[in-house]
Amino acid sequence: KKVKIATRQICFILLIYTAVSKLLIYPTTLVNISGRDFLFSAAIDFAICAVVVWSVAFLCSKTDKTFFELLENTFGNVVARIIYGVFALFFMLCTLYAIFEQKLYVHAIFYDTVPSLMVFLPFFVFAVYAGSKGFSNIGRSADICLPVFIVSFLMIIVMAFPEADFTHLLPILKTPAKKVLGGSLNTFFWFMEPCWLLMFMGHFKYKKGDAAKLTASYVGGSAIVLLFLALFYGIYGDIAVSRNFAISKISVFFSAIDIIGRIDLIALYVLEIVMLFALVLNIQLAVHCVNKCTGYNNKNVISLAVNAVLLILLVVFDHYFNAISDVYSRWMWIVFVLFAIIIPLLAWVLRRRERHEAR
Repeated sequence: KKVKIATRQICFILLIYTAVSKLLIYPTTLVNISGRDFLFSAAIDFAICAVVVWSVAFLCSKTDKTFFELLENTFGNVVARIIYGVFALFFMLCTLYAIFEQKLYVHAIFYDTVPSLMVFLPFFVFAVYAGSKGFSNIGRSADICLPVFIVSFLMIIVMAFPEADFTHLLPILKTPAKKVLGGSLNTFFWFMEPCWLLMFMGHFKYKKGDAAKLTASYVGGSAIVLLFLALFYGIYGDIAVSRNFAISKISVFFSAIDIIGRIDLIALYVLEIVMLFALVLNIQLAVHCVNKCTGYNNKNVISLAVNAVLLILLVVFDHYFNAISDVYSRWMWIVFVLFAIIIPLLAWVLRRRERHEAR
């Protein structure tokens, strides 16, 4: 009864959602901190998360229990509920920044005069509906998003590639190590993928070799982002630090645009669908965690409550995005290291057998 999502679908999530969640402000922020060696900063974070993803995936081969059941077997039901409540707050924290990021992006790229908040409010109608859906719906959404991502992203890459000059990346390893490591830490709040897999634990049927498949999918998503980052800097060089929403900027110099117009906007509109599903995944997991924490099973109400909190925060802090970015960059890496690295690795010490079995 616990099998609600397929390994194939989790692979798609680790591949495409990993990529699309890092195509807007992440490249500019990373370049601003790490300079020309920003690729090494990104590679460090991806490598660490890949190890954690493998660790969680391999743990799935040792037990068919969910993360909640492992916590319950080890600490009891009350502690398990509390931990899931904290994870709900974590996923809402992940969502909050992404919502601000998407709001600014949608207004900057697709609209000129309509106030950005009014444009973005319909998102919450979609978020309330999608947030109430379970893991089966998450898996089906990933199936749909894969071909959409492939077509739209390839279209943008094909338009951008001829305009890139990769000599802009040279010379390498001339940036002080402090800045490279600082880039890794200060942008780590974009990395929560191991937590996704932790929540999926026990909800898919593990088969031999799935750990390798899941890890390879995450590595594939990482490679897509690294290629994109190199392409972005290859086009803009040192002025990349002033180009937010990188995915919308790399194809603007495509030669055919002068003749047939901004055809890249079609690809950006389509790619936005995948970005929204990636954003909503964190809301869906927050709802799941609240459900396990409280035992209240009406996910429609929980989704409405979670989205109401996010909407209130969006309205209250609508004009303070720079301050929010500063807080996330300076301090949130601590939270994300705890939840995306330390806790998933510590899952290995949890009791994997029922108490009566252990006797």
